[in-house]
Amino acid sequence: MIDPQEIDLTRYIDHAILHPAATLEAVKMGCNAAMQYDFPAVCVYPNAVKTARECLHNSHTAVCAVIGFPSGASTSATKLYEAMEAMENGATELDVVINLGWIKAGNGEGVYREIAQLCEETGQTIKAILEMGLLTPEEQQLAATVCLDGGAAFLKTSTGWFGGATVEDVRLLRELTGGGAGIKASGGIQTPEQAIALIQAGATRLGTSRGVELIKARQDQGH
Repeated sequence: MIDPQEIDLTRYIDHAILHPAATLEAVKMGCNAAMQYDFPAVCVYPNAVKTARECLHNSHTAVCAVIGFPSGASTSATKLYEAMEAMENGATELDVVINLGWIKAGNGEGVYREIAQLCEETGQTIKAILEMGLLTPEEQQLAATVCLDGGAAFLKTSTGWFGGATVEDVRLLRELTGGGAGIKASGGIQTPEQAIALIQAGATRLGTSRGVELIKARQDQGH
C-alpha cells in the first residue's frame, strides 16, 4: 500500500469544471487554478474545450472533454461527432459515458463497438465512465471488460451525478484491470483523507471540482 506521506495529490487530479451553468469565465478561472498546481488535466464540456486549450497552451495540463455526459444515452454517431469535434478543438483526453441501458440489457457488444470506434477514430486517451453505482456486480464486470477490450485507457467510476466513487469500486476495477489500465475515481471526494484512500485502493486519477480545496487542506495538515 502506498504510504500516505508519499502521496502528492497534485499528480492525480483531473480538475472538473462541469457545473451545467459554468460560464467560460469560470472555465478560465478553473484552468488557471489547474496550471497553478500543475494538475494532469482539466475536464470540461465540449463547448468549453477551445477556451480551455487557449488558457492551457503553455502548460502540461491536458484538456479533457466529457462525451455523452452525463447519461451516456446519445447515439454512437453523436458521441463520435462530439469526440472528433472536441479533439479538433484541442482535447487530448475524452471521458465517455457508456450506454448504461445497453449494459442493463446485456448488450456488451454494443458498448464494445462504441468504445472501440472512439479509440480508433480519435486516437486519444479514452476514459470510459461506468457509473458503478447504477450497475449490479455482474453488470460492472461486463462494462469493465468490454471497455477494456475496446481499448479504453482508463475506467472511470462515475459521473458524480448518481453517487460518487467508493474504495470498493476502485478495488474492484483494479482487480478487473490487473494493472493494465488506469482507474479514475470521480464524484463525492470531499476530503484529502478520502482522496488518499482512493489512491491507496488503486486510483491513478481523481475527478473532482474540489481539487484546489483538497490541496490546500492537505497543505494545512503539513503535507
